[in-house]
Order: sequence, then C-alpha cells, then structure tokens
Amino acid sequence: MLTYTYISKGKFGLVEKPKPQIHNEKDAVVKMTLASICMSDLHIKHGSVPRAVPGITVGHEMVGIVESVGADVKTVKPGDRVTVNVETYCGDCFFCKKGFVNNCTDKNGGWALGCRIDGGQAEYVRVPYADQGLDLIPENVSDEQALLVGDVLATGYWAAKISEISEDDTVLIIGAGPTGICTLLCAKLHHPKRIIVCESDEYRRQFVKLHYPDVLVTLPENVHEFVKENSDHGGADVVLEVAGAKETFRMAWECARPNAIVTIVALYDEPQTLPLPDMYGKNLIFKTGGVDGCNCRDILDLIAKGKIDTTPLITHTFSLADIDSAYELFENRRDNVIKVAVKNDTKSIF
Repeated sequence: MLTYTYISKGKFGLVEKPKPQIHNEKDAVVKMTLASICMSDLHIKHGSVPRAVPGITVGHEMVGIVESVGADVKTVKPGDRVTVNVETYCGDCFFCKKGFVNNCTDKNGGWALGCRIDGGQAEYVRVPYADQGLDLIPENVSDEQALLVGDVLATGYWAAKISEISEDDTVLIIGAGPTGICTLLCAKLHHPKRIIVCESDEYRRQFVKLHYPDVLVTLPENVHEFVKENSDHGGADVVLEVAGAKETFRMAWECARPNAIVTIVALYDEPQTLPLPDMYGKNLIFKTGGVDGCNCRDILDLIAKGKIDTTPLITHTFSLADIDSAYELFENRRDNVIKVAVKNDTKSIF
C-alpha cells in the first residue's frame, strides 16, 4: 500500500509498505478515506519531536472505514465509519482512569500514531486499543465534518476545558491557525463575555472576522494595549497560547491579568524561558502539555447537533499520491491555506 513516511530529518516521502495486519486482539485496521496534515507532522519532519521514529508512516488525524477488528474489540465492527484518535490509550492504567490519557503507561500510550508507530497518511492504518481509539461517526456527519475531531478539534476542546472559562471572562487566543480556530470554537461553547484573537496573518484575521463576527481581532504589535482596553481587570482572564512562535510565550503571560490562567497549547521548536522575577506577583496559573484526547464522542455529538463546524478550515484537498504537493503548500502557507485534506482515492503509483 502507499504510505507517506518519515525517512530522515527534513525528508518525508511516498513509500510502498505491506498492508497492516491485526497484531493484538484489541487492534483494528482502518481504511483511510480522508486524512489531514498537521503542524506537528512538520515538527517531526524538522526534528523537533525526538521520540519520532524514522521509517514510520506519518499522520495522526484521519477518518475511515473499519476493515477488520481483533476478537476483543467491542465498540466498532467492519464497515463502520470512524474517527481515529491522535492518542493511543489503554483505558485501564492510573492516568487513563483519571482522564490523563496523553500519559497512558502502555508502551504505545500517548501520541503513538504517526510518531512512534505507523500512522494514517496511508491507504490503511492499524489502530491499537480500538475501543478507545476509534469513535463512530454519526450518520448525519460527513467525513469532512469529522476530519479534525481526533486531533486539532480534540486539542481545542481539551484546552478550553482545562482553562476553566466562565461567562464573565475575557479570553485571549494567540494564533488563528487550525488549532487556534478550533480552540476558538470550543471556547465559544463556554459563552465567555468576550473573545480576542491575536494573529499576524492578514488572511487569517479576515477569516476570523468573516466566520466569527462577534470575536475581536488584533495584531501582535497592538495586543497588549488592545487587551487592556477590552478587558475588565487590566488583562485577559484566560489566555490560550496556540501560536508557538518565539515571542508568543512571553506575550501570553504579559497579556494575562493577575491570577489568570495561561494555557499553553502550542508545541515549540525551541526551549522557552520562564522569567519568574519578571512575573513575580502576578500569581499566574500555567497549564500546558499534550492533549488528553478522550472527549471525541462528545465532540462528534456537538457536530451532529450543529454546534461546531470546522469545514471552513479545510481550504485544500489533494490525493494521497499528490501528498508531496500538499505538504509543500501547507508548510509554506501558500494560497491562504488553513487546513489540507488528503483523500485516499488513488492506487499505488509504485
């Protein structure tokens, strides 16, 4: 089968591999119908994810049709349309029972697909712990509507949830890329008093204004003053840092009011400095880490009810055989790209 593979630092490529098989009775094999490219795929490409294993098939955000299941799989069956969760988790260890599935103690726990084991930018993918890793797509939800559920939408949902947003809050979201917009959509579910989005890219600022007209939008160079003018206590009550740029970590805590929650959603290419003397007395609460992606069924239910719609984010679609072009477009942010979908509609070219 055709796969897109992490060959070496800086190099991905199309590689022919055998179709995956059931290794464990809790596994399922899924035929990918639609996948997506994420910034974290680019982090792997450029060596920013040390645990990523050269030779693995990349991709951790996809939907598909169940091809086969192990004897112990109870929740899905062949022929079911499913989302695939970015997280692999057993459901039984200490961390899973607490809902901290990103830190599942299984050897393949946490972010495994497309990082440490073969992922879904391929014709087929094997999903361990399928009862936890796969969720049925409701009949009234399309593949496009469900595509982002397993990763960036799960990330936005998790980030908004742990940020303890209340109806009196001013929420600042730094970054209006795919994860930033998904975070915005999920923050809106908590009905804060106001949401401010800070974004440097003109097209993405206009995208937010067009699709979410009740959201305030500002530039990075104006953000400190803008937040002060549009908040009740000298800064944002909640800041969600989703950009991951060199200066945005500092921007996040500087724009927060005293005793605010600052949630770091972004994955950085370089270490960040925590200047404790500078922030002394602000008494900030920092929350950070990888997504605990165990709310996908709830998210699918919200999509089915029309409360979340991420389809406007999918700006481009490519065939799997043309995935090199998809990556070139996405990595260089050409043609106002936000999110790229990859269809499994081509036969192997090898």
